[in-house]
Amino acid sequence: MRFLERLTRCIIGLACFGTGITFFLHSHLGLPPWDVFHKGVSEKIDISIGTVIIVTGLLLLLLWIPLRQRPGLGTVLNAVEIGLVVNLAEEFVGEPDPLWARVAMLVMGLLLVAFGSALYIGAGLGPGPRDGLMMGLAERGISVRVARTIVEVVVVVAGILLGGSVGVGTMVFAVGIGPLVQVLLPRFDTRPVAERTAH
Repeated sequence: MRFLERLTRCIIGLACFGTGITFFLHSHLGLPPWDVFHKGVSEKIDISIGTVIIVTGLLLLLLWIPLRQRPGLGTVLNAVEIGLVVNLAEEFVGEPDPLWARVAMLVMGLLLVAFGSALYIGAGLGPGPRDGLMMGLAERGISVRVARTIVEVVVVVAGILLGGSVGVGTMVFAVGIGPLVQVLLPRFDTRPVAERTAH
């Protein structure tokens, strides 16, 4: 029963995460760093951004092999579910014109991603493909902060060159997501105490 509870939290968290990304997309105020890249690739090769998210996640898992990272069930769900949810939610989430409505959509997107992240991480079923890459680099002697900064700068620059959308939303996400997840995670963390302190 405990496993089913964690799996349910993981699935719901990833669904919230994907919906939040869709809110960012439809606010047209700038995307989170990785999604700048996803959107750029999507525009360049004319496939849906959700599909790009899935393919990118699966390709990143290949980079785990030389880094000796081991995926969990949540890792695989992360690689696939977020993109599927984005593709589905794109059909239902509107695109408001007034700036205040777009700002509200941006804020709601940030809150959904933070809430989804807390549920997903708290389920403890394995890191996402992107986070596992950071952890693998950290285990090779690079601090997590430096690894994350380097990787996210690279994907943002690549995304801009490909035509991805950078704006105030990019900065809002970069500044706001960490503190929000830090506040929310203890409320949804179902991992054993030893596992929490290990990361």
